[in-house]
Amino acid sequence: MSQPFKVEPRHWMLMAALAIAAYASYRLIEPYVGSIILAFLISLLYYPAHERIARVFGDRPNTSAIVSCLVLTIIIVIPLLVVLSSIVAQGTTFSKESYAWISSGGAQELLKHPFVHNILVTINKWTPFNDIDPQSLIQKVATIASQLGSQVLNISAKILGDATGVIVNFVLMMFVLFFLLRDHDKMVVMLRLAIPLSRSQEDLLLDEVESVAKSAVLGAFLTALAQGVAGGFAMWLAGFPGLFWGSIIAFASFIPMVGTALIWLPAAGYLVLTGHWEWATFLVIWSVVIVGSIDNVLRPLLMQGNSSMNTLLIFFSILGGLHLFGLIGVIYGPIIFAITLVLFRMYEVEFKEFLTKQDQS
Repeated sequence: MSQPFKVEPRHWMLMAALAIAAYASYRLIEPYVGSIILAFLISLLYYPAHERIARVFGDRPNTSAIVSCLVLTIIIVIPLLVVLSSIVAQGTTFSKESYAWISSGGAQELLKHPFVHNILVTINKWTPFNDIDPQSLIQKVATIASQLGSQVLNISAKILGDATGVIVNFVLMMFVLFFLLRDHDKMVVMLRLAIPLSRSQEDLLLDEVESVAKSAVLGAFLTALAQGVAGGFAMWLAGFPGLFWGSIIAFASFIPMVGTALIWLPAAGYLVLTGHWEWATFLVIWSVVIVGSIDNVLRPLLMQGNSSMNTLLIFFSILGGLHLFGLIGVIYGPIIFAITLVLFRMYEVEFKEFLTKQDQS
């Protein structure tokens, strides 16, 4: 019978030294943590495809990893550059046209519409706020429209100004990804040795992180992409800049509760007020049936692997992740929640006898 492991003072000293060294190491890589985590998540998603590439090149792991990184670079960089340039161009054009429309009196005619006039009267009558002045409203809209173009140009200039940092982070991510793909099996073994848990607990933890990472990426980003494509196509048919508003719809899909309706509903209202009833009807039906069904069908389908988290936890994990980490929090939030739930399950198993006695006392 094996002797139980006895913790001695030297073990505590080693753990303390290890904790200090780990903290110091974290401070060294802290500026690059985002790139490292993204590389780790991409390696989880892409590894099945990398295995097929590795089988083609046989016993040449370096070549396989380089080819995988090149494929990912082509998949990520080229479409991103095309979309960003098109968004900037369409956004600037839309801003100029909107400002010209407002300056030529289009907004005044719109506010004189009986339906709009009745809405303004009702708001002024039943709300305790100051009365809405149509002229000041037009001036504010004109200011926003004129600022939109400059904001788009400022954002594009900032992107170009930060291009060096973006390139460095992307190269760093690909550098880390190369080693994660090439030495995947070795790193899994090292990770298992470093985690002071049993094999079943390690499997549970690693499987949950992989499952949530995949479902978060697939459920959030692919759903947003699909809604952006579908919504942008409808906006383009209705006469709006399709790629620009499709991109805005994709970002709006991350907003809880409101979602894509924040974009297509005002657009449909504008079409109604300008006399394009048929396109307004089309946009509403398309957005509710097609764009809405993508969110209601595709997202749960893609996130079905995440069985340990219910809808409420997913909602708050995404909401909190967006608040703390920005857009990447859509991934970080669910992963943090999932790890917490796994640790709670481990706690219940390890202290089951103690917890049972506590309940019975």
